[in-house]
Formats: sequence, C-alpha cells, structure tokens
Amino acid sequence: MRAMDVVRRPVITEKAMASRELSNRYVFEVAVAASKPVIRKAVEELFKVKVATVHTLIQHGRFRRMGKNRTRIANWKKAVVTLEAGQKIEMLETK
Repeated sequence: MRAMDVVRRPVITEKAMASRELSNRYVFEVAVAASKPVIRKAVEELFKVKVATVHTLIQHGRFRRMGKNRTRIANWKKAVVTLEAGQKIEMLETK
C-alpha cells in the first residue's frame, strides 16, 4: 500500500485544530485496513516528520435521508498522530 493510499486527508475540525496547537497532535482520515505501524510509516514518509504515537478509531457511518429513502454513510477510520517535540507539519499549519 502506498503512503498516499493510507493517509486519505487531514480532518479539519475545531477539536482537531485545538489538539494540534496544544499537544502537537494531527488527525487524519486513513484507510480502514491500515494498521498503526503502516500509518506511522506513511505519515513519516509523506510529511518528513518523526511520529511519537498513533491512536486509531473507527467512526461509524450515520444514516442520512435522501427524500423518502434512508441511506447509510460508510464507516471510516480516524488516526490521531502525535509528533515528537519540535516537529510540525508545515503544510497543515494555519496562520
């Protein structure tokens, strides 16, 4: 699996932005089949940083209404990546 296939996109929410500023944690949507070592390697390869820890969780899909029908949004996996002290991902920093 390529690094671009593992890390799908960064999660941009108020909570994710606060944890980025306070405790150097970045939140990403990752492939459901990706394990913690694979996620660590992909983040280090993509962003050229050193990863301290990786925590993962499955976000369960919700039901959405589309007219009369109810559809289910697919489950997805979220990874909370803590970087080592002094490291940051420049691409994701806000001014």
